[in-house]
Amino acid sequence: MNEQHQLGADSVFAWHWLKADMTTGEGYEPPWTVGETRHCDGAIALCHNGYHHSPTPFDGLDYAPGPILCRVEASVPVEGEGDTYVSRSRRLIAYRNVERELRLFACACAERALMRERERGREPDERSWRAVEVSRRYAMGEADKAELVLAAESAAARSAWSAAWSAALSAARAAAESAAAAAARSAWSAESAAESAAGGTAERAWQKERFNSTMIALFALFALEGGANE
Repeated sequence: MNEQHQLGADSVFAWHWLKADMTTGEGYEPPWTVGETRHCDGAIALCHNGYHHSPTPFDGLDYAPGPILCRVEASVPVEGEGDTYVSRSRRLIAYRNVERELRLFACACAERALMRERERGREPDERSWRAVEVSRRYAMGEADKAELVLAAESAAARSAWSAAWSAALSAARAAAESAAAAAARSAWSAESAAESAAGGTAERAWQKERFNSTMIALFALFALEGGANE
């Protein structure tokens, strides 16, 4: 599901991530506001000069500095390839704080990794299941941070490393770090767990479809509600 597409001769729709205070990861620019367009001087160069963006929300997840997902309009020409591009200017169309969805996505990835271990006859440690369960309740506002930290510490205490365990631990540690970072790490660990059974490519495809569908649906609901950012 590629959501970057041509608007016209001069711009494309794309996605970008910001920190909770609406600033970029670099932190040298003031917070962004809806409707604002920013421009840069000089030649644009990926990772060096210009305004970055990604074709889909999932493509930008590994670079996300925080939980604010933005729908943006980027100027043409666009340079880059794969999951990251850069343009001379970028306009913020709309944004959503998707911290809850990031946490729930991390839980879904971790749970799939644990289920895969179970299917192979390697029952995961109960503390890993517990970490995912508490993480999901925390995302929904049904568990407090102390309970989540305790679940993470308990899961971390197990001795045998596995990609499935790492995915569960990443989901539980989302309270102590960026939810975006935890979601990306949990997804990577779940993919690693699938690779040992030659299923890493399929797992990554599932993650991308699940994540993008969820995020795009949020923005569609946002539009139906009249465009009130939150």
